[in-house]
Amino acid sequence: MSSEIPQKPSLQIVKSETESRTTVRGEVDDSEVCPRCFDTGVEVVVGKGARPCKCRTSDSRRSFLNSARIPKRYDECTLENFKTRGEGHQKALHYARMIVDDYPYVDCGLLLMGPAGVGKTHLAVAILRGLLKKGVPCLFFESGALLKRIQDSYNPVSKMSESSVLAPIYETAVLVLDELGASIPTDWVRDTLYQIINTRYNDKKLTIFTTNFLDERPDRASVSDDEIDESDSRKRKSLSDRRSKTMLTQTLEDRIGVPLRSRLYEMCNKVELSGEDFRKRAEGA
Repeated sequence: MSSEIPQKPSLQIVKSETESRTTVRGEVDDSEVCPRCFDTGVEVVVGKGARPCKCRTSDSRRSFLNSARIPKRYDECTLENFKTRGEGHQKALHYARMIVDDYPYVDCGLLLMGPAGVGKTHLAVAILRGLLKKGVPCLFFESGALLKRIQDSYNPVSKMSESSVLAPIYETAVLVLDELGASIPTDWVRDTLYQIINTRYNDKKLTIFTTNFLDERPDRASVSDDEIDESDSRKRKSLSDRRSKTMLTQTLEDRIGVPLRSRLYEMCNKVELSGEDFRKRAEGA
């Protein structure tokens, strides 16, 4: 009989082809383990005790950002790179910084009015990004897309219900509702928008709006010859062009109704932004 002591069998784990390397003899691949808390979520600091680990704070902020529904096109929009082009832009940026710096001690949202391409959505998204960094739950919705989701929930085969669509809108701490008034103002559109905004009004939830419509009815005679020529050219015979003409004669109150416009006076500070469409400038450059 041999006197040799049998060796303890080693553990060999064979990984799939998608994994980066093989672990042998019971070794654990700890490349994804947080070095501060070892994935416990609690970091022990000498002389200070335990505290939530930074890795969990980062995960929380990333989760807030992902759930905010900010379109990819606006990934780089910040308050720091918002370009002011006049008194209106400076005033809007002042209100935006005040919301971010003073939240939650802010009781008034923001209504950004003006033509396309003057930075309204950029600034609204920049506010959300500033608040998300502070851990504030935020949500971005283009008003037309929100109304479409609500309509889709009425479909019998839909997996969504109206309440499941509206619950996040009602509950989020800060909401951006982009392109207010863009949808054709049917009774259903006005009633639904009123329900959404009035609920947030009653709950004193902070809401930020952008719209291409103003409060005063523009004088058609004041429209420049360049604008008229462009709107009458062959390239501008589409539906979107006809909507642009409509915007020259309608106010925000015409689009959303008197009761809802009344709510916005109390909910928001209003700022009008003016200037040339930055997309046209980019095309010219």
